[in-house]
Amino acid sequence: MGFFALVTGKRGPSGFGSASTAEQVTEGVDASSLTAIVTGGASGIGLETARVLALRGAHVIIAARNLEAASEAKQLILKDNHTARIDVLKLNLSSIKSVTSFVNSFNALDLPLNLLINNAGVMFCPFQLSEDGIEMHFATNHLGHFLLTNLLLEKMKTTAKTTGVEGRIVNLSSLAHAGTYKGGIRFDKINDPDSYSTINAYGQSKLANLLHANELSRRLQEEGVSITVNSVHPGLIMTPLMRHNPLLMKAFKMFTFCMWKNVPQGAATTSYVALHPKLKGVTGKYYADCNETEPSKDAGDENLAKKLWDCSNKLIDGASEI
Repeated sequence: MGFFALVTGKRGPSGFGSASTAEQVTEGVDASSLTAIVTGGASGIGLETARVLALRGAHVIIAARNLEAASEAKQLILKDNHTARIDVLKLNLSSIKSVTSFVNSFNALDLPLNLLINNAGVMFCPFQLSEDGIEMHFATNHLGHFLLTNLLLEKMKTTAKTTGVEGRIVNLSSLAHAGTYKGGIRFDKINDPDSYSTINAYGQSKLANLLHANELSRRLQEEGVSITVNSVHPGLIMTPLMRHNPLLMKAFKMFTFCMWKNVPQGAATTSYVALHPKLKGVTGKYYADCNETEPSKDAGDENLAKKLWDCSNKLIDGASEI
């Protein structure tokens, strides 16, 4: 879309732009037949996404690590939308055990699944390993969502087949996917503390989100499954995600103030890709400001995507054996 369109809010080919809100881009959409999971739906743009999906009639499951915050988010949504269908389930994406437990809990609800919004994440956190021994950015932002998606995929396939309604998976990536380590994904140094960079580690995880979406999209197309998979850059938004480096982020915002969005604007691209009828059948794409845009060269590397897929499965298998 370009810097001018970002700053001015100029609308692109979709009819929307950086100033569009989640409510605006879903106006007139009837999602009453849909069931959606939103990870990280207890705060920030995840909460706004959940609210707007529920506003359009969808049955929304808020998946969150903090159940108290998720319950408060549910009540906040119900306060203005008394007929909203909201459920809350615990999910810690940095834990393979928690992801598996969440899927079991969701399956016990005996619900269909049309939409999976892989929204949750951590950003610029100091070096730390998850309980499974994996660097926290990679474990939370990519690996947890990779496993979650794989475990829910049969449910989504069944739902799409029995209802005839296209399923959609949306991975929240970031413009930061271009700011990763040299070579894109450091497969042999994911857990290396000596060369760790908070910025590059975050960028690596966001690149992984894009590569995951592209490879999954390719595989589903080969199968002929009616499920699309796309990635989005929500924009620059001051949310709880910034908590690990508040001073850095405030300084950064001071010099880039004209590029920042509010939360309703930040949730717009996710909501657009998840619900808008114009995107029926569109898959393997990357969106920013509600318009398709080009990701980095690494993001379009099919061999890198396949290698990441295999590496992710090995990391999960290895952690499960511990």
